[in-house]
Amino acid sequence: MRIHILDDWFNTLQTLPSFSRLDGHDVTIWSDHTEDPAILHERLADAECLVLFRERTPVTEALLAGLPNLKLISQRGVYPHVDVEACTRHKVLLASNTGSTGHSVAAAELTWALLLASARQITAQNQSLKAGHWQMGVGQTIAGRTLGLYGYGRIGKAVARYAEAFGVKVVWWGSEDGRARAIADGQTVANSRAEFFANSDFVSLHLRLTAMSRGIITAEDLGMMKPTASLINTSRAGLIAEGALLDALNAGRPSRAGIDVFEKEPLTDPDDPLVHHPGVTATPHIGYVTEDELDMQFADIYDQINAFVAGEPIHLVNKLS
Repeated sequence: MRIHILDDWFNTLQTLPSFSRLDGHDVTIWSDHTEDPAILHERLADAECLVLFRERTPVTEALLAGLPNLKLISQRGVYPHVDVEACTRHKVLLASNTGSTGHSVAAAELTWALLLASARQITAQNQSLKAGHWQMGVGQTIAGRTLGLYGYGRIGKAVARYAEAFGVKVVWWGSEDGRARAIADGQTVANSRAEFFANSDFVSLHLRLTAMSRGIITAEDLGMMKPTASLINTSRAGLIAEGALLDALNAGRPSRAGIDVFEKEPLTDPDDPLVHHPGVTATPHIGYVTEDELDMQFADIYDQINAFVAGEPIHLVNKLS
């Protein structure tokens, strides 16, 4: 099968053990990024299968219209960047494993790294040292403080286990169903949404971005946080109302944030005000970007391709008549 892999920016995938699952296929890897349909049509003219690197390239009607040989798109996780109805119209199957077991260890680890970096002002202290100014302020000890976890899922639970090791109290919030599951598991759930945001020293978001969860964290929520608190987001920027986090930081509630996700990605504006806010520690959506995580995720993606070739497709999002 003629397979094209998009957006492997560092040519990592062919160095990983899972890549051997594509032996026997004709594979082309693109390491740069473009969303120009004309360029993509030229590059992908012979593609029978597209492998997507998370949400880096949107799959639109315009893109699909110029790919007459395409039969399969294989990816992993949620797919807000894929026009599924357009795929069906163009007789392209979308395969995506959204129910895998386990959790993203890499994302959970980065969440904790950003929490620590925010509490100890790692970015600002590093910049101060490089500028020859020694210390620039006083950080926070996290032991004994309260971590509010919004979203009772697998990554949130992993972060909670790290919190226990650091002596941090965990309080949960989320959907009614999520709160009920947390209570059933003997976890501490805030008495109210307002109490959750007002009493947490750190609030970390662990939700999938869907139509229902988009903008679920409001300016009012952020405004209830302590001036000394930090907001951590390694999930999706769209969970927060557009522009609300920068406004909240400028207002001082919360005063700090550790963020790995942005409203527009890739973010390449060197003057972006959120990235340059003095209270922000920011990383460029690297929550899942480790060799171990990519090897695990793309093994699933390649298995979907081989299942399709064998005539027994798996993890299909759509069906063709």
